[in-house]
Amino acid sequence: MQSVKITAILSFLVLGFSMKSASPAAESTAVKKLTARTFNSGFPDAHDTYNGMGTGSDGRIYYVLCSERFDVGAQMFAFDPTTQKIQHLGDLTEACGEKGKNTIVQGKSHVNFVEADGKLYFSTHIGYYSIIDGMEKMGIPPAGWKPYPGGHLLAYEIKTGRFEDLGIVPQNEGVLTTNMDSRRGRIFGLTWPKGIFFRFDVAKKDMKNFGSVFAEGENGKGASYRTICRSIAVNLDDGSAWFTNSEGTLFRYDAQSDSLSPIVGEDMKKDYFGLYDPTSAGHMGYNWRQTFWYEPDNAIYGVHGNSGYLFRLNLRGGPRMEVLERLTSTPSKLSGMFDQFSYGYLGFGLGPDGRTIHYLTGAPIYENGRRVKGKDSTAMGEAKGLENLHLITWDIPTETYRDHGAIFYENGDRPLYVNSLAVGKDDSVYFLARIKENGKTRTDLVQVRGSFGQKP
Repeated sequence: MQSVKITAILSFLVLGFSMKSASPAAESTAVKKLTARTFNSGFPDAHDTYNGMGTGSDGRIYYVLCSERFDVGAQMFAFDPTTQKIQHLGDLTEACGEKGKNTIVQGKSHVNFVEADGKLYFSTHIGYYSIIDGMEKMGIPPAGWKPYPGGHLLAYEIKTGRFEDLGIVPQNEGVLTTNMDSRRGRIFGLTWPKGIFFRFDVAKKDMKNFGSVFAEGENGKGASYRTICRSIAVNLDDGSAWFTNSEGTLFRYDAQSDSLSPIVGEDMKKDYFGLYDPTSAGHMGYNWRQTFWYEPDNAIYGVHGNSGYLFRLNLRGGPRMEVLERLTSTPSKLSGMFDQFSYGYLGFGLGPDGRTIHYLTGAPIYENGRRVKGKDSTAMGEAKGLENLHLITWDIPTETYRDHGAIFYENGDRPLYVNSLAVGKDDSVYFLARIKENGKTRTDLVQVRGSFGQKP
Protein backbone atom coordinates (compact mmCIF):
# COMPACT_ATOMS: atom_id res chain seq x y z
CA MET A 1 0.00 0.00 0.00
CA GLN A 2 1.11 3.53 -0.63
CA SER A 3 1.80 5.65 2.39
CA VAL A 4 -1.09 7.53 3.92
CA LYS A 5 -0.65 11.29 3.82
CA ILE A 6 -3.27 12.76 6.11
CA THR A 7 -2.91 15.94 8.06
CA ALA A 8 -5.87 16.29 10.44
CA ILE A 9 -7.36 19.65 11.36
CA LEU A 10 -8.16 19.18 15.01
CA SER A 11 -8.98 22.40 16.80
CA PHE A 12 -11.64 23.56 19.21
CA LEU A 13 -13.49 25.34 16.44
CA VAL A 14 -13.42 22.37 14.07
CA LEU A 15 -14.56 19.77 16.55
CA GLY A 16 -17.13 22.00 18.17
CA PHE A 17 -16.59 20.69 21.69
CA SER A 18 -13.97 20.71 24.46
CA MET A 19 -10.92 18.60 23.81
CA LYS A 20 -11.06 16.20 26.74
CA SER A 21 -8.88 13.13 26.94
CA ALA A 22 -11.22 10.14 27.06
CA SER A 23 -10.61 7.72 29.88
CA PRO A 24 -12.03 4.31 30.77
CA ALA A 25 -14.28 6.01 33.31
CA ALA A 26 -15.52 8.50 30.73
CA GLU A 27 -16.32 5.71 28.30
CA SER A 28 -18.11 3.54 30.84
CA THR A 29 -20.32 6.33 32.16
CA ALA A 30 -21.12 7.97 28.81
CA VAL A 31 -22.68 4.97 27.11
CA LYS A 32 -24.15 1.58 27.92
CA LYS A 33 -23.58 -1.88 26.49
CA LEU A 34 -25.73 -3.57 23.88
CA THR A 35 -25.86 -7.35 23.54
CA ALA A 36 -25.93 -8.86 20.06
CA ARG A 37 -26.96 -12.31 18.93
CA THR A 38 -24.85 -14.13 16.33
CA PHE A 39 -26.09 -16.60 13.71
CA ASN A 40 -24.46 -19.38 11.70
CA SER A 41 -25.44 -19.33 8.03
CA GLY A 42 -23.43 -22.47 7.29
CA PHE A 43 -20.76 -20.82 5.12
CA PRO A 44 -17.37 -21.33 6.79
CA ASP A 45 -15.44 -19.54 3.99
CA ALA A 46 -17.33 -16.28 4.60
CA HIS A 47 -15.02 -13.27 4.73
CA ASP A 48 -15.55 -9.52 5.36
CA THR A 49 -18.62 -8.05 3.65
CA TYR A 50 -19.01 -4.38 2.73
CA ASN A 51 -22.68 -3.35 2.44
CA GLY A 52 -24.31 -6.47 0.95
CA MET A 53 -27.56 -6.18 2.94
CA GLY A 54 -31.14 -4.97 2.75
CA THR A 55 -34.61 -5.31 4.29
CA GLY A 56 -37.19 -6.67 1.86
CA SER A 57 -40.83 -5.68 1.62
CA ASP A 58 -41.59 -9.13 3.05
CA GLY A 59 -39.74 -8.17 6.25
CA ARG A 60 -36.87 -10.58 5.68
CA ILE A 61 -33.23 -9.50 5.96
CA TYR A 62 -31.35 -10.27 2.76
CA TYR A 63 -27.57 -10.48 2.84
CA VAL A 64 -24.50 -11.74 0.99
CA LEU A 65 -21.53 -13.46 2.61
CA CYS A 66 -18.32 -12.96 0.62
CA SER A 67 -15.35 -15.19 -0.15
CA GLU A 68 -11.65 -14.53 -0.79
CA ARG A 69 -11.12 -17.78 -2.68
CA PHE A 70 -10.76 -18.04 -6.45
CA ASP A 71 -12.97 -21.14 -6.59
CA VAL A 72 -15.68 -20.46 -3.97
CA GLY A 73 -18.15 -17.69 -4.74
CA ALA A 74 -20.23 -15.41 -2.55
CA GLN A 75 -23.49 -16.80 -1.16
CA MET A 76 -26.85 -15.06 -0.70
CA PHE A 77 -29.15 -15.68 2.27
CA ALA A 78 -32.40 -14.47 3.82
CA PHE A 79 -33.18 -14.24 7.54
CA ASP A 80 -36.76 -14.27 8.78
CA PRO A 81 -37.05 -12.22 12.01
CA THR A 82 -40.34 -13.92 12.87
CA THR A 83 -39.08 -17.51 12.75
CA GLN A 84 -35.41 -16.61 13.40
CA LYS A 85 -34.48 -18.97 10.56
CA ILE A 86 -31.99 -18.52 7.72
CA GLN A 87 -32.57 -19.65 4.13
CA HIS A 88 -29.77 -20.11 1.61
CA LEU A 89 -30.90 -18.46 -1.63
CA GLY A 90 -28.04 -19.14 -4.00
CA ASP A 91 -24.45 -18.98 -5.19
CA LEU A 92 -23.72 -15.71 -7.02
CA THR A 93 -21.31 -17.33 -9.49
CA GLU A 94 -24.06 -19.77 -10.46
CA ALA A 95 -26.60 -16.93 -10.62
CA CYS A 96 -24.31 -15.21 -13.15
CA GLY A 97 -24.24 -18.34 -15.34
CA GLU A 98 -20.55 -19.02 -14.67
CA LYS A 99 -20.68 -22.24 -12.67
CA GLY A 100 -18.16 -24.79 -13.96
CA LYS A 101 -16.48 -22.37 -16.37
CA ASN A 102 -13.27 -22.21 -14.32
CA THR A 103 -13.24 -18.43 -14.32
CA ILE A 104 -12.35 -16.65 -11.08
CA VAL A 105 -15.62 -16.62 -9.17
CA GLN A 106 -17.96 -13.81 -8.18
CA GLY A 107 -16.58 -13.51 -4.68
CA LYS A 108 -18.38 -10.42 -3.40
CA SER A 109 -21.37 -8.20 -3.53
CA HIS A 110 -20.23 -4.76 -2.43
CA VAL A 111 -23.65 -3.07 -2.63
CA ASN A 112 -26.94 -2.81 -0.77
CA PHE A 113 -30.11 -4.26 -2.28
CA VAL A 114 -32.67 -1.99 -3.94
CA GLU A 115 -36.20 -3.37 -4.34
CA ALA A 116 -38.40 -2.55 -7.34
CA ASP A 117 -41.45 -4.40 -8.69
CA GLY A 118 -40.93 -7.38 -6.41
CA LYS A 119 -37.25 -7.82 -7.29
CA LEU A 120 -34.04 -7.08 -5.40
CA TYR A 121 -31.44 -5.45 -7.64
CA PHE A 122 -27.74 -5.67 -6.82
CA SER A 123 -24.33 -6.45 -8.36
CA THR A 124 -21.24 -8.63 -7.96
CA HIS A 125 -17.55 -7.98 -7.40
CA ILE A 126 -14.27 -9.89 -7.40
CA GLY A 127 -13.09 -11.25 -4.05
CA TYR A 128 -9.79 -12.81 -5.12
CA TYR A 129 -6.82 -10.45 -5.37
CA SER A 130 -3.11 -10.50 -6.07
CA ILE A 131 -0.79 -8.09 -4.26
CA ILE A 132 1.40 -6.38 -6.87
CA ASP A 133 3.75 -3.54 -5.90
CA GLY A 134 2.03 -3.47 -2.52
CA MET A 135 -1.43 -2.91 -3.99
CA GLU A 136 -4.50 -5.11 -4.45
CA LYS A 137 -4.99 -6.01 -8.12
CA MET A 138 -7.32 -8.34 -10.00
CA GLY A 139 -6.39 -11.86 -8.95
CA ILE A 140 -3.98 -13.70 -11.24
CA PRO A 141 -5.69 -17.00 -12.17
CA PRO A 142 -4.08 -20.18 -10.84
CA ALA A 143 -3.11 -22.87 -13.37
CA GLY A 144 -6.16 -24.17 -15.20
CA TRP A 145 -8.29 -21.14 -14.36
CA LYS A 146 -9.31 -18.13 -16.46
CA PRO A 147 -9.40 -14.42 -15.46
CA TYR A 148 -12.29 -12.79 -13.67
CA PRO A 149 -15.03 -12.24 -16.30
CA GLY A 150 -16.33 -9.00 -14.78
CA GLY A 151 -19.02 -8.01 -12.32
CA HIS A 152 -22.68 -8.63 -13.14
CA LEU A 153 -25.91 -6.78 -12.48
CA LEU A 154 -28.40 -9.19 -10.93
CA ALA A 155 -32.07 -9.26 -9.96
CA TYR A 156 -33.62 -11.64 -7.43
CA GLU A 157 -37.38 -12.13 -7.57
CA ILE A 158 -38.68 -12.40 -4.01
CA LYS A 159 -41.84 -14.39 -4.81
CA THR A 160 -40.29 -17.08 -7.02
CA GLY A 161 -36.71 -17.12 -5.71
CA ARG A 162 -35.33 -16.82 -9.26
CA PHE A 163 -32.19 -14.91 -10.21
CA GLU A 164 -31.95 -12.90 -13.41
CA ASP A 165 -28.59 -12.01 -14.94
CA LEU A 166 -28.75 -8.50 -16.44
CA GLY A 167 -25.24 -8.58 -17.88
CA ILE A 168 -21.61 -7.66 -17.27
CA VAL A 169 -20.47 -4.10 -16.50
CA PRO A 170 -18.08 -2.10 -18.74
CA GLN A 171 -14.55 -3.34 -19.40
CA ASN A 172 -15.12 -6.51 -17.35
CA GLU A 173 -14.29 -4.71 -14.10
CA GLY A 174 -15.69 -5.49 -10.67
CA VAL A 175 -18.59 -3.46 -9.27
CA LEU A 176 -17.70 -1.29 -6.30
CA THR A 177 -21.07 0.38 -5.78
CA THR A 178 -24.52 0.57 -7.38
CA ASN A 179 -27.82 2.26 -6.69
CA MET A 180 -31.09 2.36 -8.59
CA ASP A 181 -33.72 4.81 -9.72
CA SER A 182 -36.55 2.40 -8.93
CA ARG A 183 -39.19 4.70 -10.47
CA ARG A 184 -37.51 4.85 -13.88
CA GLY A 185 -35.78 1.48 -13.85
CA ARG A 186 -32.22 2.76 -14.13
CA ILE A 187 -29.22 1.29 -12.32
CA PHE A 188 -26.11 3.40 -11.69
CA GLY A 189 -22.71 2.07 -10.74
CA LEU A 190 -18.97 2.61 -10.30
CA THR A 191 -16.49 -0.09 -11.25
CA TRP A 192 -13.20 -1.24 -9.73
CA PRO A 193 -10.31 -0.64 -10.20
CA LYS A 194 -10.75 2.20 -12.75
CA GLY A 195 -13.88 3.84 -11.36
CA ILE A 196 -16.00 3.82 -14.52
CA PHE A 197 -19.45 5.37 -14.03
CA PHE A 198 -22.24 3.55 -15.90
CA ARG A 199 -25.99 3.67 -16.35
CA PHE A 200 -28.13 0.62 -17.15
CA ASP A 201 -31.75 0.86 -18.31
CA VAL A 202 -33.49 -2.32 -17.12
CA ALA A 203 -36.41 -2.23 -19.56
CA LYS A 204 -34.29 -1.40 -22.62
CA LYS A 205 -31.32 -3.56 -21.52
CA ASP A 206 -29.18 -0.57 -22.46
CA MET A 207 -25.77 0.01 -20.83
CA LYS A 208 -24.05 3.40 -21.14
CA ASN A 209 -20.41 3.95 -20.18
CA PHE A 210 -19.53 7.49 -19.01
CA GLY A 211 -15.84 6.77 -18.35
CA SER A 212 -13.95 7.57 -15.16
CA VAL A 213 -13.46 10.82 -13.21
CA PHE A 214 -10.88 9.16 -10.92
CA ALA A 215 -7.71 9.45 -13.08
CA GLU A 216 -6.51 5.81 -13.23
CA GLY A 217 -8.55 4.93 -10.17
CA GLU A 218 -7.24 2.39 -7.69
CA ASN A 219 -5.20 0.85 -10.50
CA GLY A 220 -2.98 3.95 -10.66
CA LYS A 221 0.29 4.72 -8.93
CA GLY A 222 1.59 8.00 -7.58
CA ALA A 223 -0.04 11.01 -9.19
CA SER A 224 -2.47 8.83 -11.17
CA TYR A 225 -3.92 7.06 -8.09
CA ARG A 226 -7.42 7.99 -6.87
CA THR A 227 -9.64 6.20 -4.40
CA ILE A 228 -13.14 5.53 -5.77
CA CYS A 229 -16.40 6.68 -4.21
CA ARG A 230 -18.35 3.91 -2.46
CA SER A 231 -21.84 5.44 -2.54
CA ILE A 232 -24.16 6.81 -5.24
CA ALA A 233 -27.20 8.78 -4.06
CA VAL A 234 -30.29 8.74 -6.30
CA ASN A 235 -32.95 11.46 -6.27
CA LEU A 236 -36.18 9.61 -7.07
CA ASP A 237 -38.02 12.87 -7.84
CA ASP A 238 -35.95 13.86 -10.87
CA GLY A 239 -33.93 10.71 -11.51
CA SER A 240 -30.56 12.34 -10.88
CA ALA A 241 -27.63 10.34 -9.46
CA TRP A 242 -24.86 11.86 -7.35
CA PHE A 243 -21.35 10.82 -6.34
CA THR A 244 -17.95 12.35 -5.48
CA ASN A 245 -14.26 11.96 -6.20
CA SER A 246 -11.35 12.16 -3.76
CA GLU A 247 -10.63 15.80 -4.70
CA GLY A 248 -14.10 16.57 -3.31
CA THR A 249 -15.84 17.31 -6.61
CA LEU A 250 -19.55 16.53 -6.72
CA PHE A 251 -20.87 14.86 -9.88
CA ARG A 252 -24.48 14.77 -11.06
CA TYR A 253 -26.10 12.49 -13.60
CA ASP A 254 -28.98 14.28 -15.34
CA ALA A 255 -31.88 11.98 -16.24
CA GLN A 256 -33.31 14.30 -18.91
CA SER A 257 -30.13 14.67 -20.93
CA ASP A 258 -28.64 11.29 -19.94
CA SER A 259 -25.38 13.07 -19.16
CA LEU A 260 -22.83 13.43 -16.35
CA SER A 261 -21.27 16.71 -15.23
CA PRO A 262 -19.36 18.17 -12.23
CA ILE A 263 -21.09 20.61 -9.90
CA VAL A 264 -19.72 24.16 -9.90
CA GLY A 265 -19.91 26.26 -6.72
CA GLU A 266 -20.19 23.48 -4.12
CA ASP A 267 -17.98 20.55 -3.12
CA MET A 268 -16.92 18.18 -0.33
CA LYS A 269 -13.66 19.95 0.47
CA LYS A 270 -14.55 21.19 3.95
CA ASP A 271 -12.13 22.14 6.74
CA TYR A 272 -14.10 20.01 9.21
CA PHE A 273 -13.33 16.85 7.22
CA GLY A 274 -9.53 17.29 7.45
CA LEU A 275 -6.76 17.67 4.87
CA TYR A 276 -6.01 14.88 2.39
CA ASP A 277 -3.71 14.07 -0.50
CA PRO A 278 -6.04 12.60 -3.16
CA THR A 279 -3.14 10.69 -4.73
CA SER A 280 -2.38 8.64 -1.60
CA ALA A 281 -4.03 5.40 -0.53
CA GLY A 282 -5.41 4.30 2.82
CA HIS A 283 -8.28 6.79 3.10
CA MET A 284 -11.26 8.10 1.12
CA GLY A 285 -9.92 11.64 0.71
CA TYR A 286 -12.78 14.10 0.31
CA ASN A 287 -15.13 11.43 -0.99
CA TRP A 288 -18.29 10.93 0.98
CA ARG A 289 -18.45 7.47 2.53
CA GLN A 290 -22.13 6.50 2.66
CA THR A 291 -25.28 8.39 1.64
CA PHE A 292 -29.02 8.20 1.01
CA TRP A 293 -31.56 10.55 -0.55
CA TYR A 294 -34.21 11.82 1.90
CA GLU A 295 -37.45 12.73 0.14
CA PRO A 296 -39.06 14.99 2.81
CA ASP A 297 -36.12 17.41 2.62
CA ASN A 298 -35.16 16.73 -1.01
CA ALA A 299 -31.65 16.34 0.33
CA ILE A 300 -28.82 13.84 0.44
CA TYR A 301 -27.72 12.81 3.93
CA GLY A 302 -24.29 11.30 4.25
CA VAL A 303 -21.21 10.78 6.36
CA HIS A 304 -17.64 11.69 5.54
CA GLY A 305 -15.52 8.64 6.23
CA ASN A 306 -12.41 9.49 8.21
CA SER A 307 -13.77 12.46 10.16
CA GLY A 308 -17.20 10.91 10.80
CA TYR A 309 -19.09 14.16 10.15
CA LEU A 310 -22.75 13.98 9.18
CA PHE A 311 -23.75 16.36 6.38
CA ARG A 312 -26.81 17.34 4.38
CA LEU A 313 -26.60 18.26 0.71
CA ASN A 314 -29.69 20.33 -0.01
CA LEU A 315 -30.84 19.82 -3.61
CA ARG A 316 -33.75 22.26 -3.49
CA GLY A 317 -32.40 25.61 -4.67
CA GLY A 318 -28.88 24.22 -4.48
CA PRO A 319 -26.96 22.10 -4.22
CA ARG A 320 -25.81 23.50 -0.88
CA MET A 321 -23.78 21.59 1.72
CA GLU A 322 -24.41 21.80 5.47
CA VAL A 323 -22.15 20.06 8.02
CA LEU A 324 -24.49 19.01 10.84
CA GLU A 325 -22.78 17.02 13.60
CA ARG A 326 -19.88 14.73 14.30
CA LEU A 327 -21.62 11.35 14.14
CA THR A 328 -18.79 9.35 15.68
CA SER A 329 -19.14 7.59 19.04
CA THR A 330 -19.07 9.50 22.33
CA PRO A 331 -15.58 8.16 23.23
CA SER A 332 -14.27 9.31 19.84
CA LYS A 333 -15.75 12.77 20.39
CA LEU A 334 -14.24 13.05 23.85
CA SER A 335 -10.80 12.04 22.58
CA GLY A 336 -10.97 14.29 19.50
CA MET A 337 -9.87 11.38 17.35
CA PHE A 338 -10.83 10.58 13.78
CA ASP A 339 -12.69 7.31 13.19
CA GLN A 340 -10.90 4.08 14.08
CA PHE A 341 -11.11 2.88 10.47
CA SER A 342 -9.32 5.38 8.20
CA TYR A 343 -11.78 4.82 5.34
CA GLY A 344 -14.77 5.40 7.62
CA TYR A 345 -17.74 3.09 8.10
CA LEU A 346 -20.42 2.02 5.59
CA GLY A 347 -23.05 0.95 8.17
CA PHE A 348 -25.19 4.06 7.74
CA GLY A 349 -28.86 4.21 6.77
CA LEU A 350 -32.42 5.27 7.51
CA GLY A 351 -34.62 3.28 9.88
CA PRO A 352 -38.20 2.08 9.21
CA ASP A 353 -39.67 5.14 10.95
CA GLY A 354 -38.46 7.24 8.01
CA ARG A 355 -36.66 9.76 10.22
CA THR A 356 -33.91 8.07 12.24
CA ILE A 357 -30.41 7.61 10.84
CA HIS A 358 -28.63 4.54 12.21
CA TYR A 359 -24.83 4.45 12.15
CA LEU A 360 -22.34 1.78 13.24
CA THR A 361 -18.96 3.29 14.04
CA GLY A 362 -15.84 2.64 16.11
CA ALA A 363 -14.41 4.05 19.35
CA PRO A 364 -11.07 4.02 21.14
CA ILE A 365 -10.46 1.31 23.71
CA TYR A 366 -8.66 1.85 27.03
CA GLU A 367 -6.88 -0.81 29.06
CA ASN A 368 -5.18 -0.04 32.39
CA GLY A 369 -5.60 3.68 31.78
CA ARG A 370 -3.93 3.62 28.37
CA ARG A 371 -5.48 3.74 24.93
CA VAL A 372 -5.05 0.58 22.86
CA LYS A 373 -4.67 1.31 19.18
CA GLY A 374 -7.39 -0.03 16.88
CA LYS A 375 -7.07 -2.50 14.01
CA ASP A 376 -6.08 0.22 11.59
CA SER A 377 -3.27 1.61 13.71
CA THR A 378 -0.85 -0.90 15.22
CA ALA A 379 0.04 -4.54 15.31
CA MET A 380 -0.93 -4.50 18.98
CA GLY A 381 -4.53 -3.68 18.17
CA GLU A 382 -4.55 -6.13 15.29
CA ALA A 383 -3.25 -8.94 17.47
CA LYS A 384 -5.82 -8.24 20.13
CA GLY A 385 -8.59 -8.01 17.51
CA LEU A 386 -9.96 -4.84 19.07
CA GLU A 387 -12.70 -2.76 17.56
CA ASN A 388 -15.13 -0.91 19.80
CA LEU A 389 -18.35 -0.87 17.77
CA HIS A 390 -21.03 1.65 18.79
CA LEU A 391 -24.58 2.21 17.54
CA ILE A 392 -25.36 5.88 16.91
CA THR A 393 -28.71 7.39 15.90
CA TRP A 394 -29.60 10.84 14.60
CA ASP A 395 -33.22 11.98 14.49
CA ILE A 396 -33.55 14.14 11.37
CA PRO A 397 -36.51 16.41 12.34
CA THR A 398 -35.16 17.26 15.83
CA GLU A 399 -31.45 16.93 14.97
CA THR A 400 -30.92 14.75 18.05
CA TYR A 401 -27.76 12.66 18.44
CA ARG A 402 -27.62 9.57 20.65
CA ASP A 403 -24.91 7.01 21.34
CA HIS A 404 -26.77 3.82 22.33
CA GLY A 405 -23.63 2.08 23.52
CA ALA A 406 -20.92 -0.40 22.67
CA ILE A 407 -21.97 -3.71 21.11
CA PHE A 408 -20.82 -7.05 22.50
CA TYR A 409 -21.65 -10.64 21.61
CA GLU A 410 -23.28 -12.81 24.26
CA ASN A 411 -19.89 -14.41 25.01
CA GLY A 412 -18.31 -10.98 25.64
CA ASP A 413 -16.43 -10.73 22.32
CA ARG A 414 -16.61 -7.55 20.25
CA PRO A 415 -17.86 -7.48 16.63
CA LEU A 416 -15.01 -6.88 14.18
CA TYR A 417 -14.78 -5.40 10.65
CA VAL A 418 -18.35 -4.09 10.45
CA ASN A 419 -19.23 -2.19 7.28
CA SER A 420 -22.84 -3.17 6.73
CA LEU A 421 -26.28 -2.31 8.12
CA ALA A 422 -29.92 -3.24 7.70
CA VAL A 423 -32.65 -2.02 10.04
CA GLY A 424 -35.52 -4.48 10.10
CA LYS A 425 -39.23 -3.85 10.21
CA ASP A 426 -38.98 -5.36 13.70
CA ASP A 427 -36.77 -2.33 14.58
CA SER A 428 -33.78 -4.59 15.22
CA VAL A 429 -30.40 -3.64 13.82
CA TYR A 430 -28.61 -6.21 11.65
CA PHE A 431 -25.04 -6.27 10.38
CA LEU A 432 -22.32 -8.65 9.17
CA ALA A 433 -19.19 -9.10 11.29
CA ARG A 434 -16.36 -11.46 12.12
CA ILE A 435 -17.30 -14.16 14.61
CA LYS A 436 -14.90 -16.51 16.43
CA GLU A 437 -16.36 -19.91 17.15
CA ASN A 438 -14.66 -23.22 17.98
CA GLY A 439 -11.26 -21.75 17.20
CA LYS A 440 -12.24 -20.55 13.72
CA THR A 441 -13.28 -17.14 12.39
CA ARG A 442 -15.95 -16.41 9.81
CA THR A 443 -18.14 -13.46 8.86
CA ASP A 444 -21.84 -13.91 9.58
CA LEU A 445 -25.15 -12.28 10.50
CA VAL A 446 -25.54 -10.38 13.77
CA GLN A 447 -28.74 -9.02 15.34
CA VAL A 448 -29.16 -6.33 17.98
CA ARG A 449 -32.73 -6.40 19.26
CA GLY A 450 -34.38 -3.18 20.32
CA SER A 451 -36.14 -0.09 19.11
CA PHE A 452 -33.63 2.68 18.47
CA GLY A 453 -35.69 5.03 16.31
CA GLN A 454 -38.82 7.11 16.77
CA LYS A 455 -42.20 5.43 17.06
CA PRO A 456 -44.76 6.47 14.38
